[in-house]
Amino acid sequence: MHPITIIEILIALGIAAGFLILAFILPKKFRRVGMYVVLAAALAELSFFAIRPIWIDYHLGIKIEQLNEYLEDQYPGEKWEVSTRTSRSYNPYHLEVRFANEKGWIYAYRVDGDKIKQVSVGVPDDQFYESGLHYEGLGE
Repeated sequence: MHPITIIEILIALGIAAGFLILAFILPKKFRRVGMYVVLAAALAELSFFAIRPIWIDYHLGIKIEQLNEYLEDQYPGEKWEVSTRTSRSYNPYHLEVRFANEKGWIYAYRVDGDKIKQVSVGVPDDQFYESGLHYEGLGE
């Protein structure tokens, strides 16, 4: 499991444990309400961890469509492949593009609403990113 995921789970458990301790500290007549708060917090945390991947996948589908339309306008007649990195170390909304006519080059794009920017370029050995056929100035 990735360290970021472990930290998120530990924070969620800490919040639930804090509410649980608070529920037992409360006077007896408020304890039932405190337990409902603990239950609500636990359900909210479980919902977050269950819905988040679905939310990211939904938005990625929309962003990939927008990026494909942008690339069709910028580079008509060319072929490319759009992918994402799946590790938690990377921004899930940075989309990687590999063009068929430029082997070994990887262009990363960020799609924010209507704005699409090239944010990084992965180049093969012994080459400069400015010499790429699809280099756009990295959002400058």
